[in-house]
Amino acid sequence: MIALIQRVKFARVEVNGATVGAINSGLLLFLGVEKGDTDSGCDKLARRVIDYRVFEDDAGKMNLSLLQSGGEILVVSQFTLAADTRKGLRPSFSSAAIPAEGERLYQRFVTQLRQLGVTTATGQFGADMQVSLQNDGPVTFSLQL
Repeated sequence: MIALIQRVKFARVEVNGATVGAINSGLLLFLGVEKGDTDSGCDKLARRVIDYRVFEDDAGKMNLSLLQSGGEILVVSQFTLAADTRKGLRPSFSSAAIPAEGERLYQRFVTQLRQLGVTTATGQFGADMQVSLQNDGPVTFSLQL
């Protein structure tokens, strides 16, 4: 499971011109689910994301987590994160989870974030989404299990 997180001032996801998810200050998270990912790994990654210290404290150091900063999170499914790009000129998606399993773990991840007390918005799994954001920093990290 791969989470690409970006610290943002705002983020929004649209499908067919309609906003389906939006947040103010917090994290935009693109989630890629791979074959072999598990429920326990999903839960562990959700906890890691909300505890990951990427927000500045009063001294300007990245010492605060999403929970500590009071930020929100927008979770967008992105199977392309599971692409194998090591060779050739076309990505291979053979390591991506099948859509049904990807969606199940995506929904579990979102549920975990909400149960951990984070205001959570989402995109629409499997849809053609347009994502708008203002990256804060820019600050971007890739978290993997």
